[in-house]
Amino acid sequence: MLNYGLSGVWNLHSLDSVQKIEANVPGNVHLDLLAAGLIPDPFWGENENKVRWVAEKDWEYQRNFIVDEALMDQEHIDLVCDGLDTLATVTINGETLLSTNNMFCQYRQDVKKSLRIGENEIKVVFSSALNYVQEKMKENPLPCVGDWVQGWAYLRKAASHFGWDWGPILPTSGIWKDIRLEGWSSARIIDVFIRQLHYSGKVTLGFMMDMAIDDKKDLEARLVMAEPDGKISETRQEFRHGRSEVIPYFLDQPQLWWPNGYGEQPLYQATLSIWDGEVLLDEKKYTLGIRKLELKLEDDPWGTSFKFLVNDVQINAKGSNWIPADSLPTRISRKRLKTLIESAAAVNQNMIRVWGGGYYEDDEFYDLCDRYGILVWQDFMFTCAVYPLDQEDFLENIRNEVSQAIHRLRHHACLALWCGNNEMEVGWTEWGWDKPGMESLKTAFKRFFYQILLAWVIDDDPDRPYWPGSPSSGAALISPQDDQKGDIHEWRVWHEQKPITEYHDRIPRFVSEFGFQSFPSIKTISAFADQADGYLNSIPMESHQKNGGGNGRMMTYLCQNFRMPKDFKAMVYLTQIQQGEALKTGIEHWRRNGERTSGTLYWQLNDCWPAVSWSTVDYFGRWKAAHYMAKHFFAPLMVSVKNNGLRYEVFITNDHACLSIGFLQWTLMTLDGEVLANNEKVFIMMPAATEIQDVLDFSELVNSENYRKTVLVIKCMQNEELIQMQVIPFTPNKHLLLKNPKIKTDMVQVGRDVVITLTSTSLARYVELSFEDTDIIFSSNYFDLPARNPYRVTFSLPDGWDMDRVKKGLKIHSLVDSY
Repeated sequence: MLNYGLSGVWNLHSLDSVQKIEANVPGNVHLDLLAAGLIPDPFWGENENKVRWVAEKDWEYQRNFIVDEALMDQEHIDLVCDGLDTLATVTINGETLLSTNNMFCQYRQDVKKSLRIGENEIKVVFSSALNYVQEKMKENPLPCVGDWVQGWAYLRKAASHFGWDWGPILPTSGIWKDIRLEGWSSARIIDVFIRQLHYSGKVTLGFMMDMAIDDKKDLEARLVMAEPDGKISETRQEFRHGRSEVIPYFLDQPQLWWPNGYGEQPLYQATLSIWDGEVLLDEKKYTLGIRKLELKLEDDPWGTSFKFLVNDVQINAKGSNWIPADSLPTRISRKRLKTLIESAAAVNQNMIRVWGGGYYEDDEFYDLCDRYGILVWQDFMFTCAVYPLDQEDFLENIRNEVSQAIHRLRHHACLALWCGNNEMEVGWTEWGWDKPGMESLKTAFKRFFYQILLAWVIDDDPDRPYWPGSPSSGAALISPQDDQKGDIHEWRVWHEQKPITEYHDRIPRFVSEFGFQSFPSIKTISAFADQADGYLNSIPMESHQKNGGGNGRMMTYLCQNFRMPKDFKAMVYLTQIQQGEALKTGIEHWRRNGERTSGTLYWQLNDCWPAVSWSTVDYFGRWKAAHYMAKHFFAPLMVSVKNNGLRYEVFITNDHACLSIGFLQWTLMTLDGEVLANNEKVFIMMPAATEIQDVLDFSELVNSENYRKTVLVIKCMQNEELIQMQVIPFTPNKHLLLKNPKIKTDMVQVGRDVVITLTSTSLARYVELSFEDTDIIFSSNYFDLPARNPYRVTFSLPDGWDMDRVKKGLKIHSLVDSY
């Protein structure tokens, strides 16, 4: 096969102007206009509104290219467009060859008859997606949520491009993925379906090659397998008269792939190729993880389970939701993806839910999830709206999209679940969509997500589970938020402003969404607002808060738990602490009830722009306080405390597949470190279990005289190493009688690492370590530092830094500094 790339530099202009600028392909119109200095940065201040005109226009990409004799000698020359966003018309040498209406699809068209040897011209014209959906809504309004641009359900384009409660209105257009010519003769590989058969500790892999073949002469298929230990083997098999058999590969001692925290992630490399004698016609490469996976739905004492099993081991799903990593997606690099996936794995996450309002991510995303052991709950791209599922042409468009997505992703070990949609069942049952005149669309909804889409998944990927929607009970439009079965989205805390402790009132089977907002760091805020606009209700701050009333909610919760901050920087810090405590409250509770609640995915891991949101890692990859806290509340060995008045139950949760043994220490102490009572005991934790380790009653030791200056400190120790520590006050943080903790540090360099040992004379709450001139990921941050209890933190020495610069640059902040 000959591959002639058409990506690179093109010409771009709007159809109502002759002014041309350079365009980078892959890319989009906004990025090209930004590079040419014709629009301001859409992320700065209110500029989102100033660039609205871009989405209202139609745009043309154009370039010339050379076709040589070698390419024209091929029997077929296909134009392959991996991604056109979205309403595109493609012409070559003045002949219209392709029209598209789906951002999520690859398009392939044989264009040989339209080409000539020498110079050729290609044009791609994009009609305004914004105008299209607005016109459709005028013709026939469909219910959807939000106060942003309506009508996205009419177009197969990322819903979030039209605005969301965490992102801007930036409907992009452009050639957003690779575009090329592929010349081939005799045969090419369309797809390979790889299936795994596990039996008695052995595995058989079956490689089924789907090919386009011109003639009936015999060809040869070759499979080259590179195993994780370096062993390489080759299998050859004839194709008789253009028909293929399954190519088997046997593994007597397979190296199994495990989710993060449950084992290693060995990966096999498979190369499939077809040959005409010794002439290579085509090849495809795949990275494989060998594993079994099932979603276990069975009756139990609490209803119906919702448990993921990998290699017959139940997995406690711990993770987050994923949104597009940039509102202008073509500038997402592999490095940025790697930073985000590494950040998830580093805090003990093992599952990410790819939300249905973005897009099916690039191959690099799933490759990284394979590598880091992150299971992927994959939504299909339907969210928060009524879609015209009663229209045959719309269904046909979706069928192609779904088939392509499944075929591209189904070989990945990380892929755990296909999910039909996001929050559409809630829309029908709770948001008022079920009105007179909607009967046919309601019927179409149930038929599509409970019959048609299910059948498509079974046809294309029978080895993975399908779930109709999130949240859902598994029964069409019946109690989609049922705690006894299916998955739920818990939003009473935040959207309904219920107390954070309200999480304790529910023990669902699986929590696939819940969350709490915070501000990003001051550094990130400076990327969209001047220092003079650094206050809660400045125009830039409000324009980067897309959740109506979100700032007010943060302040309401903040007043319930903390003293009023002394300045804007302190407010930012407190919102991050508050977010972490909210997530901790819910996740610890649900993990304590792991027999019933088998997974918790918070909303959300990442951001698409620098903004106020529910993310725990901001747009620039900076960890918020909640992300550091996740390292502890997602830890495989977790200590948590449930209190009723002055009676405290101390739990240990063990996700390990083996016994865990150690010491549990508790100390009742004053803020200044005076010990009022203490004890230590050995714990022996069974695998995959939660047990009460101690019940503590402080009714005689904590009273109205000392409750504001007394805390309970609980430590989990293994081999003299501190595994976890919890500091439990007996009053809200705003009432604690904190004082200057006089934190001291001792720093030493060990190789390329810096080890900091911190001590204090009084309790320091939520100790924040930072540097103004660089971003550092510490081994721990936003931690508690009890008086006279040394605490060790490590980090990698930045390139070009020495210890003198570290000592001068380290900033230390704690709760008492916020007021």
